[in-house]
Amino acid sequence: MTNNHLMATNISARAYPAEIAATLSEGGMHPVLARIYAARGVQRASQLTTSLSALISPEQLTNASHMANILADAITQQKRLLIVADYDADGATACAVGIRGLRSFGAVVDYLVPNRFDHGYGLTPEIVRIAAEKQPDFIITVDNGIASIDGIDEANHLGISVLVTDHHLAGEALPAATCIVNPNAPACNFPSKNLAGVGVIFYVMLALRAELRKRGLFDVNPEPKLTDLLDIVALGTVADLVKLDDNNRILVDQGLKRIRAGLACPGIQALLRIAGRESKRASTYDLGFALGPRLNAAGRLEDMALGIECLLATDPKIAHEIALKLDQMNRSRREIEADMQDSALASLESIKVAEGYSLCLHDPNWHQGVIGILASRLKEKYHRPTFIFASSNDGKLKGSGRSIHGLHLRDALDIVAKRHPEMILSFGGHAMAAGLTIQETNLDTFIVALEHTVRELLTPADLERVIETDGSLEVTETNLQLAQLLEDGIWGQGFTTPSFEGDFMVAHQRVVGEKHLKLKLEQDGESVEAMLFFHAEALPERITAVYQLGVNEYNGQKTTQIILKHWKIAI
Repeated sequence: MTNNHLMATNISARAYPAEIAATLSEGGMHPVLARIYAARGVQRASQLTTSLSALISPEQLTNASHMANILADAITQQKRLLIVADYDADGATACAVGIRGLRSFGAVVDYLVPNRFDHGYGLTPEIVRIAAEKQPDFIITVDNGIASIDGIDEANHLGISVLVTDHHLAGEALPAATCIVNPNAPACNFPSKNLAGVGVIFYVMLALRAELRKRGLFDVNPEPKLTDLLDIVALGTVADLVKLDDNNRILVDQGLKRIRAGLACPGIQALLRIAGRESKRASTYDLGFALGPRLNAAGRLEDMALGIECLLATDPKIAHEIALKLDQMNRSRREIEADMQDSALASLESIKVAEGYSLCLHDPNWHQGVIGILASRLKEKYHRPTFIFASSNDGKLKGSGRSIHGLHLRDALDIVAKRHPEMILSFGGHAMAAGLTIQETNLDTFIVALEHTVRELLTPADLERVIETDGSLEVTETNLQLAQLLEDGIWGQGFTTPSFEGDFMVAHQRVVGEKHLKLKLEQDGESVEAMLFFHAEALPERITAVYQLGVNEYNGQKTTQIILKHWKIAI
């Protein structure tokens, strides 16, 4: 990231409670880490434990035990189970966890994943009719279902019981499912509302194992190790950008430990190799930016079944072949995205973006599977809530939106929908991401209505980009010990990777790999190696930089390296 954004950027140090930081530091924590954790809401060191024994009990997840009872009976009676998954990385990992877990308990289970282009999202009546051809006794939804009122009514009509596992917000009415497990359902008091879809089905598997244990199933049979699924749980949790609260950090840390120990499933190992990542140094960054996009590419461009098969593969050769296909799809996705971004930027040349509070664009040539990524890119560039629309074949537009801090995107759509009851055909999502369907003829009306609503909900100050940092580091603190501590941490959504700010002299710079800058920076007479990725133009002599502290490993030697994330000319 460079300094040439169109929107003004302010750098601000995060506030943190000094007394909590002092208490953490006095307990033996590195003082920089103490302030970093205090700024992220950690109040006591016990919150940072990643032991599985610290996980919130499945008994606290409403209906998990009830669903476990239903599933235990179904397994005993050898009923046919069919998982219906969402077509993103969370849905794919949730499906894989469900299939692997249920099969380890002896269940007869298959899966079906809707095609984004043919079927749309969720358990629709059409998907239920397709599922009925497999003659299941039960449909189990993963990462969807809480809003599938019509689809579940259709399943009930066809005599198929539906078990919903989901984490999305419920609408005004709940579907008539046989059982619903969702930490965000109105009656659920589960302490962590941030479980991803993969986390919810993992919890159901924990409850199911407890139920089967109670029934004596493992008195003669070996008990399956559900810890074997944690690498997949970690991948889905990070890729879905749910908040990494205390409970989710345990799931992610335990999954990463398995990956680093070489115990990941063949599919994850193959994806890491294809992405040029080392298993033993796997991080949340690798899960979110190397594996997640390759998995998502299948659902974006073709069929997420390929991603699911990668995670279900037991033969490393087969896993490698599928990972190669996913990698090629991801390359194609990048090319499509680059073309879409070029056309989007060209169309914005005639629009005064800074005068608006929101951004909406449509092009009939844009690929429906990539609009979410384009929305995210433009939101980052212009710091405006952004919706990108693609045409479907029936005169409708599919829209994908991304938001900025301060605007709950789904709630904003809800306001628009209530004010214009006939305009939005369907919508759903979270605070930071949402999707909707409208008639193409209603696009202009939607743009005006969204802008009006966003202006009511945001202030001009909300539209100013602020980069939050963890303050500055003393020269003596910019060392390998702290870099290693930071690299070993679990960082991500809602638990931001630490960054710092400082003024530097640019002592040396050269272009490497044709598009990156390798730098030697000086501060208070000390020098440090640095990298600025995807920027090949020379920097000025003095800069103010936002950076992350990292470990560079070369020929077995580890050194401290800082990664520049933003810079401007030092004043």
